[in-house]
Amino acid sequence: MSEIQNAAAEKKQVIFSGIQPSGTLTLGNYIGALRNFVKLQNDYDCIYCIVDEHAITVRQNPADLRRRCLELAAIYIASGLDPKKNLIYCQSHVSAHAELAWILNCFTYMGELNRMTQFKAKSAAHADNINAGLFTYPVLMAADILLYQTNLVPVGVDQKQHLELCRDIAQRFNGIYGDVFTIPEGYIPKVGAKIMSLQEPEKKMSKSDPEETYIALLDDADTIRRKIRRAVTDSDGEIRYDPENKPGVSNLLSIMSALGAGEIDAIAAELQGKGYGELKNRTTECVVEALSPLQSEYKRLVADKAYLQSVIDENAKTAAYLANKTLRKVQKKIGYAPRG
Repeated sequence: MSEIQNAAAEKKQVIFSGIQPSGTLTLGNYIGALRNFVKLQNDYDCIYCIVDEHAITVRQNPADLRRRCLELAAIYIASGLDPKKNLIYCQSHVSAHAELAWILNCFTYMGELNRMTQFKAKSAAHADNINAGLFTYPVLMAADILLYQTNLVPVGVDQKQHLELCRDIAQRFNGIYGDVFTIPEGYIPKVGAKIMSLQEPEKKMSKSDPEETYIALLDDADTIRRKIRRAVTDSDGEIRYDPENKPGVSNLLSIMSALGAGEIDAIAAELQGKGYGELKNRTTECVVEALSPLQSEYKRLVADKAYLQSVIDENAKTAAYLANKTLRKVQKKIGYAPRG
């Protein structure tokens, strides 16, 4: 096999994921996403974008937005992502995102964007600011993904519709201009529990819900203890895993199991007859122990703003190099005049 063939055979697949620097990340984000990202960094080329351009579809306090971008970079690294193996950068630092989004807007139909359920939901939540960016948000998301010839995109239920639109846009463009974009697939981790709201355990834990419903990654031990003590259970007192009939109890068992306390049935058997107080105490211990190393590393990192800035600056240069290779190809295909 030639060196070129060897290089092609060893080429890793690309994973792209973006998180908005707004609100706070939760225990659900850690168990369902961040912790799994760490396991991917040796087998894939991973790109973790801080999507500050998406964030401004809702009004932001400028100082808060700037601060949260660095804080999110710190959380990424504190969770175990090596910035030398993964690209961690701000979306707004790579102009190709906005440039490709404009081009893709011209290959996206109004009817497609009208069908996006998240636009309807966000419009209802922000009725005083239904802006064009909110409407074309999925096209910018498509640009984010397609710029890097992404193979796999970790997506939750709320983003599946956007990924399908991204695939449709890419296939439409390829149909006109040839093989320009890689068609991305959704990535579903092999393992990972779905962590539910502490107050409404039939719903997924979400940072957009009231604070008492979720455990934030940076909550201190006393806050975690208070939130879990107030978590909804039920009235029959039996500890068993039964998501349909005992969603609150099942959620606490799921959290412990996901954080390494053992198989769910074994935990439930060990806690038989000990009451919900003991279940909540054990859950609190598991959560505090799991988040403590991340929180300590986060505090160390966030105090070194010069280091964090250097990471996102250097990673943005690499991201821009990769993104511009795709962007220049697209610009040539559609007929833009060559640059001198």
